[in-house]
Amino acid sequence: MSDGRPRCAWGDADDLMRAYHDREWGVPERDSRRLWEKLILDGFQAGLSWRTILARRDGFRRAFDGFDPEVVARYGPADTERLLGDSGIIRSPSKIAATIRNAQAFLAMRDSGEDFADFAWSYVGGQPLRWEGPVPPNSPLSARLSKDLKKRGFTFVGPTIVFAWMEATGLIDSHVPTCFRRKETAGKALPHKG
Repeated sequence: MSDGRPRCAWGDADDLMRAYHDREWGVPERDSRRLWEKLILDGFQAGLSWRTILARRDGFRRAFDGFDPEVVARYGPADTERLLGDSGIIRSPSKIAATIRNAQAFLAMRDSGEDFADFAWSYVGGQPLRWEGPVPPNSPLSARLSKDLKKRGFTFVGPTIVFAWMEATGLIDSHVPTCFRRKETAGKALPHKG
């Protein structure tokens, strides 16, 4: 049951979504491994609701060894078969393969001296951008970041997935103007349109 606080409409659907909206969504994430995990989960969301992914997040963490890129990057055919049989996750062959490739790309960035968090935050000048106006499914900014991720070997990171990831990790603050969370983040984000 809603507590009556004004929030983004999607974040008031049920207790699970309220807790996620109120405590996690849009909170600036600066830990590289956690940013990578959230990018993977946003990739798994493609074509599905976020609630579906959120309800299975613990299953994903268990199945993917806590989203440890060092471990996931070494997954082979037996691991893929194990994951395809795991009902606690979304059993998509293309999304599972992308997760393994993305772990390898994450490690390649790290090994070449490029920190994933620094890379991501460089697109917004190091602090959240407050989205002004209607929130689109993607933007020129998410398209540019998507393109640069792909150049580094990432897959399943199109502009729409990247935009959702940028919102979830606080790179973009797109809480609606009436949402109590937007009021809590006032002054912490730079205004941005498009």
